[in-house]
Amino acid sequence: MRRRKHVTLEDIAEKLKVSRVTVSKALRGHSDISDETKKEVRRIAKILGYSPNYMARNLSSRRSNMLGVVVPKLAHFFFGSMLEAVYNTAFENNYETILTVSQENAERERKHLETLISMRVDGIIISISQETKDTGIFQWVKKMGVPLVFVDRRPEPALPGFSTVLIDDEAGTRNAVEHAIKIGYREMGFIGGGNPWNNIGKNRLLGFMNALKSHGIAIQKEWVVSGGFGTKDGFEGFMRLHTNGTMPEFVFAATYPVALGIYQAVKELGMKIPDDIDIMCFGDSDLSHLLTPSLSCVNQPTLEIGTAAVQTILDLIRNPDKEKEHHLVIPTTLLLRDTCSTVARARREERKTIVTPMGPSA
Repeated sequence: MRRRKHVTLEDIAEKLKVSRVTVSKALRGHSDISDETKKEVRRIAKILGYSPNYMARNLSSRRSNMLGVVVPKLAHFFFGSMLEAVYNTAFENNYETILTVSQENAERERKHLETLISMRVDGIIISISQETKDTGIFQWVKKMGVPLVFVDRRPEPALPGFSTVLIDDEAGTRNAVEHAIKIGYREMGFIGGGNPWNNIGKNRLLGFMNALKSHGIAIQKEWVVSGGFGTKDGFEGFMRLHTNGTMPEFVFAATYPVALGIYQAVKELGMKIPDDIDIMCFGDSDLSHLLTPSLSCVNQPTLEIGTAAVQTILDLIRNPDKEKEHHLVIPTTLLLRDTCSTVARARREERKTIVTPMGPSA
């Protein structure tokens, strides 16, 4: 197979018998070049099949107009929805996005960051993997002069000198658990997350514990099952909870995938939601309403998160001389569906009631 020939500015200039500089200016719409010449240069460029050499342009302008993005998962409602906002906001600002996916693997994440730096991206937006503990790679990115913004997930403790766009994980979880307490639940469990090196795992567990403490409810350690953020973690976590002997009335799942795993485990065990166990989770999905029963959750404004992440990284790119950090914390809302509702709670209480038949009258 013959190798494709890349048409250059020199090829267009030779065809039109003009200088390379004239062709370059014409394609960029420079005011020094007449409209007639611009039109003719573009016509010939199209006929010859010319496409701009962005890498060469990067070397001269020191800007690639490309943003690197690293996320833990792609088949995930939160990240998919957030990425749509990232792409749209970047495109509106004449930036292209290069997407990479770590698959929750710290080593793959590191390699993606190295690749993005080698591609001369102007900035990086990253949501770290659940495995990420070593923060040296982020310090290296900073040393290379490339701004980096953490979105949704960041290392714990926070790294000085880095900007963040985060969800209020503690308050979101606390509000959800307090809703469960308000409708009458007192025996409370937590599944997923909890790892101290990741902000969402740490802060969602903290929100759960703070809600119980503020209402004088004892925290049962055997009902707190830490782990990852995936469906498998939810399934295995609930199975561990079930084998402990005693079960809470309500569990809070650290993520939507964890909640899906709990649904699977409940079904396998022959139990029912909310009759045997009630549930809420952090994060929504466009399929939540299709679950039986439909799942109540803490809703994250993905459009706002993705838009804010791009706006933050562009500000850092455009103002490189300013030594500053941006720290945006976005609030959440509760989406109440069938689970963890007053109706669900009433059904549980009704099943608990033991009706003793009356004996014969004296």
